[in-house]
Amino acid sequence: MNKNQFIELIKEEIKRLNEGLYDKGIFKAVFLAGGPGSGKSYVAKQLFGIPDRFNISIAGLKIVNQDKEFKYLLKKYGFDPSLLAFYEKETPDLFKQLTAKDDSVRSFAKDLNKARMKGYMQGKLGMIIDGTGHNYGKIKVKKDMLEKEGYDTYMVFVNTSLEVAQQRNKERDRVLPEKIVKDSWEDVQKNLGAFQALFKNNFVIVDNSKYLKPKDAEKKFGELSKKHALKFANSPLKNPIAKRWVKDQEKLRKVGIKK
Repeated sequence: MNKNQFIELIKEEIKRLNEGLYDKGIFKAVFLAGGPGSGKSYVAKQLFGIPDRFNISIAGLKIVNQDKEFKYLLKKYGFDPSLLAFYEKETPDLFKQLTAKDDSVRSFAKDLNKARMKGYMQGKLGMIIDGTGHNYGKIKVKKDMLEKEGYDTYMVFVNTSLEVAQQRNKERDRVLPEKIVKDSWEDVQKNLGAFQALFKNNFVIVDNSKYLKPKDAEKKFGELSKKHALKFANSPLKNPIAKRWVKDQEKLRKVGIKK
C-alpha cells in the first residue's frame, strides 16, 4: 500500500467514524411494554414519530419487532398474515409449520430479529424494542446487555384495562383467544412495579385505554413526546462507556483532520 492509498484509507475510516459519531439516537434503547390490544405500535408511532411503513423514527431510533419480521416472512413465502386465524382453524398442520417454536417461519423471524438487533448494537444505533413485557427476566437481560455496550435505556409501558384489550383484540387481523389475552394482560400487570424499580426515572406509563379524537390524540401524545420520549432520545449520553467511546472517536477524528 502506497502513501496515497493509506491516506485515502484513513479518510474513509474517519468518514465512517464521523457518520457513526453523529447519528441521531446513538446509544439509546427504548423498551416498549404492553399486552395484546394495548396499542403499543400506535403509541410508539405517536411518541417517537415513526412514519407509516418505515423502520426508523424521526429521533433516529430503529425498530426491533419480531412480529413485523414474522409478517414480512409470511408475505415473502406467499402467506397472508391476516389469515393466520383461518390457517389455525382450517389447516392446523400448516399453522404449526408456520408458528412452531423450532424450524418454522416464526423461529426464522426470531433469528432474523436477533440478528437485526445485534447489527444495530454493533453500529451503536438507537433502537425501539417492541415487546409485550410479560417476561421480566428477558427484558432485564437485554437491558443489562445493552448498558454494558454503552446504551442508555428507557421503558414506555403502555397500559389499558382488560376490557379495552379484549375489545381491540377482536378488531385485529389475527384474533387471539380471550384466555391468552387475559393471561398476557395479567402477566404484564404483575411486572409493572418491577419494571418501575428496574428503570427508575427512565420509565413512563402511557394510559391508552380511551379512544381519542385526532386533535385530542395529537395534543396528548405531543405533550408526552416532548416531556418523555423525544426528551430521552435527544438528551446527552449518560452511560460512561458511551461517553468514553465518543471521546475516543473525537480524538481519532482530530488526528485524521490534522493528517
